[in-house]
Amino acid sequence: MPEKSYPMTAEGKEKLQAELKNLKLVKRPEVIERIKVARSFGDLSENSEYDAAKDEQSHVEDRIAQVEDMLKYAQVVDADSVDPNEVSVGKTVTYTEVGTDDAETYTIVGSDESDPLNGKISNDSPIAQALLGKKKGETVSITTPGGQFDVVINNVEA
Repeated sequence: MPEKSYPMTAEGKEKLQAELKNLKLVKRPEVIERIKVARSFGDLSENSEYDAAKDEQSHVEDRIAQVEDMLKYAQVVDADSVDPNEVSVGKTVTYTEVGTDDAETYTIVGSDESDPLNGKISNDSPIAQALLGKKKGETVSITTPGGQFDVVINNVEA
């Protein structure tokens, strides 16, 4: 089975490491304490506080496992090592849809770092998949669930 990898920026890896530390040192102990308090209320079969705390514990442990896995297989992408005009993870790309004057600018990041409302799109998104490896000046066809459109890459910067 091929080894999985999680492309991400150095900033994204640092955020994951901080999240893992918070989950292990803050959230996990808080949930354990909530479980202890809920147990002291008695009958666990009808104890909604206990059930809620156990559910939260499950979510925290799942997220810890997910973040540890992502960090274990993290592939930190150094955007500076790629051709300056080539779109890659960690770079900011500006493009214009053919036939319009509206330019859009996105930074391509790892999936866990994506935040489209703040201009960061996942490397797994249809737009990023179409742009990755292309160069400034190229016309690219992008297929999304909303349809297909062509764009011209105006600028690429690290």
